Amino acid sequence: MGSGVIVRKEVYIMTNNHVIAAAENGGTIDVLFSDGRSSEVELVGLDPKSDLAVLKMTAEKDLPTVELGKSDDVRVGQPVVALGAPLGLSSTVTAGIISALGRNVPVPVDEDTTAMLVGAIQTDASINPGNSGGALVDCSGKLIGINTAIATIPNDLQVASGSVGIGFAVPIDLAARITGQLIDTGTVAYPYFGLSAVPLPPRAAELFGVDNGLYLQSVAPGGPAAQAGLQPSDIVTLLDNRPATSNAVLAEVTLTRKAGDTVEVTYVRAGKTSTTTLTLGAIP
Repeated sequence: MGSGVIVRKEVYIMTNNHVIAAAENGGTIDVLFSDGRSSEVELVGLDPKSDLAVLKMTAEKDLPTVELGKSDDVRVGQPVVALGAPLGLSSTVTAGIISALGRNVPVPVDEDTTAMLVGAIQTDASINPGNSGGALVDCSGKLIGINTAIATIPNDLQVASGSVGIGFAVPIDLAARITGQLIDTGTVAYPYFGLSAVPLPPRAAELFGVDNGLYLQSVAPGGPAAQAGLQPSDIVTLLDNRPATSNAVLAEVTLTRKAGDTVEVTYVRAGKTSTTTLTLGAIP
């Protein structure tokens, strides 16, 4: 059980992948609307990487849609409201504030898959199981995020507790872009760097004369990294002036950018620091 929001008048519904993943291979998905109506819906597409999915209902008339906000307008400390069906209690509203922005949070999507919530919104509005896929809105009712995950404190029986005031939502700009691709094509096309990298352990970083970085194990011939002049054994230290401390930095870029976007890469080769511009490519 989870929640969702209507994002297009043709009754396209945005929700979390982990809410409906069990029905991916021929299962059924039923939606209960806030006015009491219920209907079976079809799965349009899902994306485990961002933990988002889109459903569609066949309706005789268009239904009201949520108004989308902008991620750039969201500020730490602003009041927000979370909507959904926590613990099966439909049409529940909770209030809080934006606690932080730009969180990168690994979350389990199903038994074998973990998604990375990139640049997630952190809020203290109470979010519990059943809120997943529901709306996080500002005080004007504009959708600014999709409630997706909570931090929990295990009790002595190793059973996860409910809300502890730390919840995470997919920011609306990312959710809208992913949803648009799922509606238009049924899939999401992520860009790629064309390289394989591992974080440098502290001792290795010291030997290379850097504080930290990503060691390039391989560079795909003719790929974006190769075209930018990167080579195996280079040490990438910055991506768009942000420290390249882990592969999560690469994941964040590929989740939030599209093919054709450029990334400024600072790297070290044979003790010399250089900078190049890498144009992200489409996965072959």
